[in-house]
Amino acid sequence: MDNAYRYTASGLDNVVLVDLKKCTDDHGEECVIIPSINKLHNAIAADILKRRSGMMGAELKFLRTLMGITQAELGKIVNREAQTIGRWERGEFEDDPNAEAIIRLVTAERLNLELDAPIEKITEWCVQTAKNPLIQIDASDPSNYRPIAA
Repeated sequence: MDNAYRYTASGLDNVVLVDLKKCTDDHGEECVIIPSINKLHNAIAADILKRRSGMMGAELKFLRTLMGITQAELGKIVNREAQTIGRWERGEFEDDPNAEAIIRLVTAERLNLELDAPIEKITEWCVQTAKNPLIQIDASDPSNYRPIAA
């Protein structure tokens, strides 16, 4: 993937932007300009929400901060203590699949994203895996960032 750029400004280390236009700075160094950050972050969120495996802790933190809520506020939504949310985000222990399903639904609602699945299916997706799946975003059109299906 020589036309790929690893995007870490989101706080996630598993996001790759594909077909991002590159430029050259005043010193002749290759650089990137990433317009429409909010649209990009919504595309990343859509990929996380629709993935058919459990969220990693950093992804949970990304979604929470994207929604603009605190650990305590998220804890209230899923009936957990704020420190429990913090432990999930740090990967100290796995989150509760039922709480994760609620988090996916609330995030989709707050960010106006479609999940295109009934709650029964979404609950099935919330199973932890050992690997940290790559999130690939089509960045060829910054006005329409889209997750690339794995």
